[in-house]
Amino acid sequence: MLVDGMALLFRGFFATAFRGNFMKTSKGLPTNGVYQFMRYFLDAAEKFSPSHVICCWDMGSKTFRTELYKEYKANRSEPPEELIPQFELIKNVVDAFDIPNIGLENYEADDCIGTLARQNSSDNDVLILTGDQDILQLVDDGIRVAIMRKGIGNYEIFEKETFAGRKGLQPEQIVDLKGLMGDSSDNYPGVKGIGEKTALKLIQEHGSIDQILENLDKLPNGVQTKIRDDRDMLELSRQLAEIKCDLSVSCSLDNAVWQYDKKIVESKFQELELNNLVKLVN
Repeated sequence: MLVDGMALLFRGFFATAFRGNFMKTSKGLPTNGVYQFMRYFLDAAEKFSPSHVICCWDMGSKTFRTELYKEYKANRSEPPEELIPQFELIKNVVDAFDIPNIGLENYEADDCIGTLARQNSSDNDVLILTGDQDILQLVDDGIRVAIMRKGIGNYEIFEKETFAGRKGLQPEQIVDLKGLMGDSSDNYPGVKGIGEKTALKLIQEHGSIDQILENLDKLPNGVQTKIRDDRDMLELSRQLAEIKCDLSVSCSLDNAVWQYDKKIVESKFQELELNNLVKLVN
């Protein structure tokens, strides 16, 4: 099981913070994101019974994508001050479970997940735990994605065999879809004037951006003009959308076996005054 650490931490923080539930230790250290992260994670570990677990992280907001396009994710506000100390804190808690924390400067957690998923999927069944739809492009033989839904214990599982029937395209075509329509949450535009409906129709009819470009003169005049006018942004958006699966990261599965020392975990929870979590470990 590959865990998208950032997705779980942000989700956990905002799920509790919107109710004003900023849990803090007696020393004033905020812990609400850590607490909810662990509730999500332990539920998933119980439900999916992984043999091995690795947790992946972003290593700062600057990546090769922000170098390619300075507006990438520029629409996102700074993390709340109560969340900032929890970035390192959650890694310490993950350490207490003897789970490897993996991240690489200049890349996102998604790229580490993609690389590790590809490295391990030929000999193992890989499950990616996330709340991020972008990761669906990684679905393949031996790679499933569990998208977390509202609450705890609600997952939507995507796998290769049923993907096209549910989404109307193959997982690898998501990159081209986003190249055409852009992604407002990551703040890149795609082709101006082409929305999801048109983009999906074009990909379904032609298969890929490359095929669309080869058959450009057969498209409706309005679509032709939009693509010609925004060709550079089309190529750039496709580049931004694609998860890298060839990073120089690796993690031996021998170091990722899902087993932990209950006493060490309990001690860490007690140190952070998260006593409600102690009863969830066994």
